[in-house]
Amino acid sequence: MSGHSKWATIKHKKGALDAKRGKIFTRLIKEITIAAKGGGGDPDGNPRLRTAVLAAKAENMPAENIKRAIQRGTGELEGVNYEEITFEGYGPGGVAIIVEVLTDNRNRTVSEIRHAFSKNGGNLGESGSVRFMFSKKGIIAVEKSAATEEKLMDIVLEHGGEDLNDEGDTWEIITDPSAYEAVLGAVKAAGIPTVMSEVTMIASTYTKLEGPAAGQMVRLLEALEDFDDTQNVYSNFDMDAEQMEQVAG
Repeated sequence: MSGHSKWATIKHKKGALDAKRGKIFTRLIKEITIAAKGGGGDPDGNPRLRTAVLAAKAENMPAENIKRAIQRGTGELEGVNYEEITFEGYGPGGVAIIVEVLTDNRNRTVSEIRHAFSKNGGNLGESGSVRFMFSKKGIIAVEKSAATEEKLMDIVLEHGGEDLNDEGDTWEIITDPSAYEAVLGAVKAAGIPTVMSEVTMIASTYTKLEGPAAGQMVRLLEALEDFDDTQNVYSNFDMDAEQMEQVAG
């Protein structure tokens, strides 16, 4: 499993994301708004909006909040104009990092992101410097105690999933983004709880970190994720699960 997936799974287990529910709602509302602005307010005809609404519902966002976010995007309600910016750079040990933001103040955001990188052993790169290493995929993680390999493999094969990986105490289903909703829906319909599920960017190769560099990488991730304008952070770092538990603690 990629370091990104391990990190996301650990945060869900620890409840760290629940503790930041207000920030999660803000990010989801921004994503819904920009998706509706770019592709219209009908989730059935707008895949990006459909994915954003699905993520919002997974976080138990009230339907009225979702409706208002869509209306701000379509112009039915007045809202803030957000600009999408993607940063690419390197972390400790040469780890590749992509940061996606939605901002109403480009200069502030550029300054903050650059500062987070430089303060935590990283540096910004040029556009395209690391993106070629990543591809968009759906990830659905399930505790091994929740389902058998055979049951999950049947779901993967029947609903267009790509792979099922053994990740120690969890199973990890990989899907193409277009099949993500169908596979996740099938998992839920089977009554199988998930540890985490999201459409993310998966790297083709990984850089393993140990010792101080591992801790520094986690601090960089936290700094980037805590920035208000950040929507998503992707990286190709990896480390032993035990060490990640320690540095995340």
